[in-house]
Amino acid sequence: MKHEVAKGRGATLQIDGRFEIAARERIDDGWGTADEELPPLRTTVTVEKAKSILQRQASPDLPFDYSLNAYRGCEHGCIYCYARPSHGYLNLSPGLDFETKLFAKPDAAKLLRAELAKPSYHCSPIALGVNTDSYQPIERELKIVRQILEVLAECKHPASIITKSALVERDIDLLAQLAQDDLVQVFISVTTLDSEIARKLEPRASSPRRRLQAIQRLNEAGVPCGVMAAPVIPFLTDAELENILQAAHEHGARAAGYQLLRLPYELKDLFKDWLSVHYPLKAEHVMNRLREMRGGKENDSEFGSRFRGNGLFSDLLSKRFHMACERLGLNLEDTALNTSHFKPPVRGGQMQLF
Repeated sequence: MKHEVAKGRGATLQIDGRFEIAARERIDDGWGTADEELPPLRTTVTVEKAKSILQRQASPDLPFDYSLNAYRGCEHGCIYCYARPSHGYLNLSPGLDFETKLFAKPDAAKLLRAELAKPSYHCSPIALGVNTDSYQPIERELKIVRQILEVLAECKHPASIITKSALVERDIDLLAQLAQDDLVQVFISVTTLDSEIARKLEPRASSPRRRLQAIQRLNEAGVPCGVMAAPVIPFLTDAELENILQAAHEHGARAAGYQLLRLPYELKDLFKDWLSVHYPLKAEHVMNRLREMRGGKENDSEFGSRFRGNGLFSDLLSKRFHMACERLGLNLEDTALNTSHFKPPVRGGQMQLF
C-alpha cells in the first residue's frame, strides 16, 4: 500500500474502517498515475444535527460520569489518537479522513441547556474533550466550546477539560469565573518536549513550548491547570516523563497524570505504519516493548490496566511517575469539583417564583 505522507497531517495511510464491506487499494494501472503527486488535503467541516449532547459512562477507571464532545474527528492529526476508529461509524477512514473530514455540533450549547434543565438531571462534573480535542483549530472560528462554557458558568456547573491546544487561553475569563467556585479543572496534554517529535506525532497541535505557556497563564489567572503526560510511548517518549513533569511544575502545574499508549482496532495498523515511515530503526523496539506492557498483545481494553499496562516495565513506569510527583509536590491538593452551586437553567424562559 502506498504511503500518503502529507505535510501537516499525521496518518501515513488512508485505511478502510472495520465496518466497511469493501476494501480499496491504490494500484498502478499502467498509465503512471500511481506515482502522481496527490492534491493537497483540504479540511472539510460538516454540521451534525445531534439529538443529545451528554454521554453518560460507567467505566470504573474514569473519574467522571458525563462527557461532552463538540466535534467528531480532529484536525490536530495526532497519530496515537484512540478516537480515530470512531470515524468508522461514519463510513470514513480512521486515517486521513479522521483529521480532514470533521463534524461540528453547533447546537451543543442549546442541547446542553435543555439537558441541564430536565427535572431528572443530577449534577455531576462534565468532561470536555475526552474523545476529540475541544480546542482543535476549527474551534477558533466556530466557538462552540465557548458557548458551552457560557452555559456552564451561568448554571454554576462543574467541568473538567483536557486539551493539547493553547487556544484554551482564549476562554480564561470564563474559566476564571468558574474557578472562583471550584467548578473547573484543566489538564493540558504534553506528549513530548522535543519539537521535532511533536511535529510528527501531533502535527497541528500547539507546540510543547506553547502548551507549557498555557499551563502557566491559566494558573496565573487562578484556573487550576495540571499536566497529562500522555500517551507515554516506549522507546520514543517514555524517557521524557520526569522532564515533562518538571517543566509543567515550573510553569505552575500542581496536578499530573499519565497514560500508556493505547492502540484499539485500526489504530494499531496506522501507528505501526507511522513508525515504519518516521522511525524505522525504532519501530520493532517500540512495538515489542508495548506488547510486553500489554500482556503480549498490542492493545488491552480491560478496565484498570488499559491506561497503565501491566508487567515489569509498566510497574517501573508507574514508580517513576509517583516518585517524580512526590519529589515535585504534585497531586497533593484536593482536586474535587464542587457540585453544590448548581442552578438549573430556566425552562422555556419562564421566570422562577423564588
